[in-house]
Amino acid sequence: MVTITNAEVIELSIPFSDPGKGEGLFPGAWNALDFALLRLETDNGLTGWGEGFSYFCRPAVASVMRDSVIPLLIGKDPTDFSPILAELRQKLHIIGRYGITMFAISSADIALHDLAAKVEGISLATYLGGLRRAEVPAYASLIRYADSTLVSQIAMKSVDEGYRTIKTHEIDLGHIQAARNAVGADIALINDVNCNWTTQQTLDWADDLRALNLKWLEEPIFPPEDFAAIARLRRETGLPIATGENCCTAHQFEEMINAGAADFIQPSVTKVGGIAETMSARHLAAAAEVKVALHSPYFGPGYLATLQILGAAPEEELFEYLYIDREADLYGGALSPVAGQVEIPTGVGLGLEPDLEVIARYQV
Repeated sequence: MVTITNAEVIELSIPFSDPGKGEGLFPGAWNALDFALLRLETDNGLTGWGEGFSYFCRPAVASVMRDSVIPLLIGKDPTDFSPILAELRQKLHIIGRYGITMFAISSADIALHDLAAKVEGISLATYLGGLRRAEVPAYASLIRYADSTLVSQIAMKSVDEGYRTIKTHEIDLGHIQAARNAVGADIALINDVNCNWTTQQTLDWADDLRALNLKWLEEPIFPPEDFAAIARLRRETGLPIATGENCCTAHQFEEMINAGAADFIQPSVTKVGGIAETMSARHLAAAAEVKVALHSPYFGPGYLATLQILGAAPEEELFEYLYIDREADLYGGALSPVAGQVEIPTGVGLGLEPDLEVIARYQV
């Protein structure tokens, strides 16, 4: 039996540069990446790493990790993670089934999976059923610029670097059209609205949106869990819809799929509850013949976990790569796409270990 003997939460803030500041995506200008990392140690010398989604909410997520998650991990066997995760979900339901609480639980799930695979001496992809590919195609996920010139310039820059699929986060039709004009018809284009439109707006703009030939339209309306309204948009516009980055637990994905609200479901491993909930959502989607497009605009253990899941996936899927210039990289640049492709690390567990010097330099 392996036992977790120590656990700590590590908070980081790593600046990034970009011609835009992501204004409108978060409460303020977005110019730094927040990390809430969970580090677990075992009595046989292994270390497991996890990550909870923490952009603009890092102190809250880290607090739940420290005060509510860690006490339920010490002394447990990480290879028997299913009952640990069930206990976390049940005992912490009183402080929330979704949002911040589930982000914190996600960090535990990822770290436990990392350890379980390390105990076996295999990669997480192998642990999940077998590594099926050496690399996956990435798409460049641009931040919001709200400027047609910037959208055009950065979209073309990413195409020149080898990306064949581009995602914009624009809410003005003219800015989305600028991206399509810049990259041409041969490049796949996605637009994430981040829930900024109403149902009626989306219906009114359906002809213009169809003319853009989007691979998918992402989270067009608020609230994102109004699955009946989203299903209506699918029926009446014929647009391919992706949604789910803000859903937590497979239960919400089951509701979404049953409502007919998505062509692509988008579990986010650092939000949904971790790898176990992501895999459950994937199984639901496969049974319903719905596609999967994992949400992954982060650069810690959640990035690695997403790659490992895609490495074990039955069919090739796209990997979301947040297209920004980071001041530092936890993994020494090993995960940066080359010609639009990302290699899947084959080391044990998540595949790579974070750079402790980078952690020391950017720890909050």
